[in-house]
Amino acid sequence: MPPDPADAPPGATHPPGRHGAVPVDDRLTRFSVWAPRAARVELVLSDSDAGAAGAAGAAHRATGGGGEHSTLLTPADDGYHETVAEAPAGTLYRFRLDGRGPFADPASRHQPDGVLGPSAVPSARRAAVPAHWRGLPMAAYVVCEVHVGTFSPAGTFAGVIEALDHLAGAGYTAVELMPVWSFPGSRNWGYDGVFPFAVHAAYGGREGLMDLSQAAHERGLAIVLDVVYNHFGPEGCVLEEFGPYTTDRYRTPWGRAVNVDGEGSDEVRRFFVEQAVSTVSELGADGLRLDAVHEIADQTASPFLAELSSAIAAESRRLGRILTVVAESPADDPRLVTPVRAGGLGLDGVWNDDFHHALRVSLTGQSDRYFGDYAGAADLAAACTDGFVVAGRWAPTRRRHHGARPPEPLGGDHLVVFAQNHDQIGNGGFGRRLAEELPIAAQFPVAAAVLCSGWVPLRFMGEEYGETAPFHYFTDHGDPTLADAVREGRRAEIGAQAGFDPPDPQAAATFEACRPDRSLAAAGVHRELLEWQRLLLDLRRREAALGTLEPERSSCWFDEGAGAWVLLRRADPRLGARPVVVAATMHGEPCVVHGPLLAGASLHVLAARGPGAPAAGHQLVPDTTGAVHLALGAYGVIVAAVLGRAGERGAPGPPQVRRGMSLGPAAPREQ
Repeated sequence: MPPDPADAPPGATHPPGRHGAVPVDDRLTRFSVWAPRAARVELVLSDSDAGAAGAAGAAHRATGGGGEHSTLLTPADDGYHETVAEAPAGTLYRFRLDGRGPFADPASRHQPDGVLGPSAVPSARRAAVPAHWRGLPMAAYVVCEVHVGTFSPAGTFAGVIEALDHLAGAGYTAVELMPVWSFPGSRNWGYDGVFPFAVHAAYGGREGLMDLSQAAHERGLAIVLDVVYNHFGPEGCVLEEFGPYTTDRYRTPWGRAVNVDGEGSDEVRRFFVEQAVSTVSELGADGLRLDAVHEIADQTASPFLAELSSAIAAESRRLGRILTVVAESPADDPRLVTPVRAGGLGLDGVWNDDFHHALRVSLTGQSDRYFGDYAGAADLAAACTDGFVVAGRWAPTRRRHHGARPPEPLGGDHLVVFAQNHDQIGNGGFGRRLAEELPIAAQFPVAAAVLCSGWVPLRFMGEEYGETAPFHYFTDHGDPTLADAVREGRRAEIGAQAGFDPPDPQAAATFEACRPDRSLAAAGVHRELLEWQRLLLDLRRREAALGTLEPERSSCWFDEGAGAWVLLRRADPRLGARPVVVAATMHGEPCVVHGPLLAGASLHVLAARGPGAPAAGHQLVPDTTGAVHLALGAYGVIVAAVLGRAGERGAPGPPQVRRGMSLGPAAPREQ
């Protein structure tokens, strides 16, 4: 849910619309730009209008077509310059600062000719939200992360719309788009964006994104946008020409840090807060995923992230829609999801890298890079119940203690868990997905671990059916020096991991190789994987123990050698719901799980996969010692409801141990 109204820190409310070009009517537009360093700001308008935008307009202007005229803006408070001019939608414009330039608008809503071209006045259209749509709480999210450019052959928002029925049919409830800010060239992950208010023209621009939001809402799907407030891209960025948007007091992996705590930072914050609010109010998005917030250096007593979350909460109340803000952070910092009134940052959720890392180590035994901080099945068990794993303990790869244990158990709707995402695939070597690295059978326990957890699940596009196409890092920089630097950087970072060069990020073929093929889902094991996801999500809806996100009611056991784990999910006793057991092995060797953890109760099989798996509806009864034996084949999974001894619904007794559960010897191989 959105942050509480009482969470708003001092200074969190700003007057709306201080940045950018906003149509007043069909003919007039109000222009406002923050340029505190300039004494004289001119608005430079082009006679080329909407009909000349895009490639045709660029060619027209290159041959001398279209005149220009300028208007002097009036200085206003806090370093802003404003005017109202005759400029209908589509009018091309830039700003000249004390004779320098002209430069595109930092708050441009439309860059029809790309990041190096002029800005264009947007239409007055706002996203149409269906009357029935009120948004979804985090607890209802099942997220599919999507890269618009590769997701469909068209590489546009319209292409995503064509696949919405597939996504809804697969059980997803939210579609998270990788960044769609205007970026250089035609292909990019999106994290090189330089115009935060502008939607990438080649994807379909603002109009296309609004169409996608409306189409998603009509199908009951939320739209979440990945936004980047920690850095700007290296090509086409004009913000520093206008004001102190960045600072050299801190450094990030991408260069200068965004200025949120130095001189002039009040208006830099206003810029991003307005951008966030416009994303949900103008474009119809239901939530934001904040990229790498640990790279936002902020030493103020009233943090930028708290200001941002409070502004989105206020907009949620104004619109009457549930809006969410989730952060990416490896910090294991519970303050991210602690309410502002309690000294936290008030975000709704955070991506939990710990879950991914522990799951991958349990699957592969990988120990390079940050994976060296994790112990496989033991930490996967901890991630299932506690969320954060490296929460105040020693992290060998960091050579220090890392993170903090939450003072109170984290609610399940505060953490987003995953087995794959764009970063872990594209930056983990050579863009290989788990379905390509491991036997396809391994995807069944992986899906169970993510979808049956007590947290918010996220899957990367195509993961629901075991897509095998890679997801490489790709760019389309026009500056040859920058393009070479990107190649060398990837060669040094990724090539060093594997001993040979990664695919050329600038090559069109690298980009084209990343397109998923949804036709795979129509047959064979890929169809079985899709049906498996649907089944698990159906159980998540029907069984309160799986659907109630209260991980503190869960217990988990593991055996490191077998790569096996058993998760016991419970709901609030007042719901009268039966507990559910999820047992799986992440290895290709079969094993038998046995023990008294279920206090003599029987198990009713709800779903199972793997060689020799029991059929749904089969009942597993305890032996004379009260132990239930779960035979797991290679990469096997069993999901079962706990029944009382006589078959009535009942709760098992408390587990005898939390970790180190005894697992039986591996079952003999079939000859």
